[in-house]
Amino acid sequence: ANGEELQLLETLDVGKPIRYSRRVDVGQASSTYAWYGEAADKLYDQIAPTGPDALGLITREPVGVVGAVTPWNFPLMINSWKLAPALVAGNSVILKPAEQAPLSSLRLAELAIEAGIPPGVLNVVPGLGETAGRAIGLHPGIDAVTFTGSTKVGKMFLEYSARSNMKRVSAETGGKTPNIIFADAPDLGYAIGAVGVSIFWNTGEMCIAGSRLLVERSIYDEVVERVGELSGSWLPGNPLDPATKAGPIVDDTQLSRVTDYISRGIDQGARLVAGGNRALADSGGYFIEPTVFADVHNDMDIARDEIFGPVLSIIPFEDEAEALSIANDSRYGLSAAVWTSNLGRAHTMAAALQAGTVWVNNFDTSGITAPFGGYKESGFGGKDKSLHALDKYTNLKTTWINLGRGGR
Repeated sequence: ANGEELQLLETLDVGKPIRYSRRVDVGQASSTYAWYGEAADKLYDQIAPTGPDALGLITREPVGVVGAVTPWNFPLMINSWKLAPALVAGNSVILKPAEQAPLSSLRLAELAIEAGIPPGVLNVVPGLGETAGRAIGLHPGIDAVTFTGSTKVGKMFLEYSARSNMKRVSAETGGKTPNIIFADAPDLGYAIGAVGVSIFWNTGEMCIAGSRLLVERSIYDEVVERVGELSGSWLPGNPLDPATKAGPIVDDTQLSRVTDYISRGIDQGARLVAGGNRALADSGGYFIEPTVFADVHNDMDIARDEIFGPVLSIIPFEDEAEALSIANDSRYGLSAAVWTSNLGRAHTMAAALQAGTVWVNNFDTSGITAPFGGYKESGFGGKDKSLHALDKYTNLKTTWINLGRGGR
């Protein structure tokens, strides 16, 4: 009922094309709340195997007060990944949205009251990370924190926990996804189209962005040329126009970060294939061209750091072993993709890739029923989505009951 209002707020907040605010942000958030609402009775307790004179009950209890600190790239959707399981598990929540994008979160709180959620159960506290976020991390009355954002800030929440009440911390903290195309990819054209979605959709402001494209040497030149041409179809425009595929960068700070990495790529010897410049400069907006680098080495800054913008690094490889070596040579381990017709290779690669999610012959297929989160410095403390997310917001209690006639 409030979809049009929320999609407009999301676009005004972040600058993403309204066509995606409608379908992805509002649509997926709505379905997530519905799914967890139906999952409320799936939190089963257990009975532990015991002797004949005792009964061991294993029950779940809410952790208490949950602090949720969320980013600006998908406010409504990522909020739903945190709020829905936390509330269903019986907790109250204090939500701090990103300072760049608070509008949809504030409206969500108003809608929650209209829907009948009691006052005080869902609270939204807008503010800066160094003030509101820090206060949530250090407050002794908060029992758990769930965070999505940078690795640097995720580590700060671990410090806050240690300095306060050792509150539980879970975090999803970024990525540098290797998107690996072998020469035997079943449909090279489809794979190249997916490359565009993986890095230029949402202006590359995604933790799963396929920012490292690894291509087998025998098809490398062809893929570089075709991806360079493809980038022209992702030029940014007015996000309120339903035909627009890419909007602006979220703010001037992030724009400066993206342009700095483009300069680093050029200075460190990568070959600029496409883009690299500001777009629609006369508009005054934070628009930038989709940018493609080739002949990238994995030790270059553009291949190692999470840029959070439409900047693609294309890296050649000779064989499966080298592809794995390059892909896993990263402090991140959120996601990866493999394109191959060889089923054995697909299984081998999926097992060996150090990533929480691996896509085979697709990119960013997802659903609420599967857990989401990463390895290494891409996350810790539990997963978002699926029934597994409920583990973050509940404590396990064991109760031993003596069934014998007398005590020991």
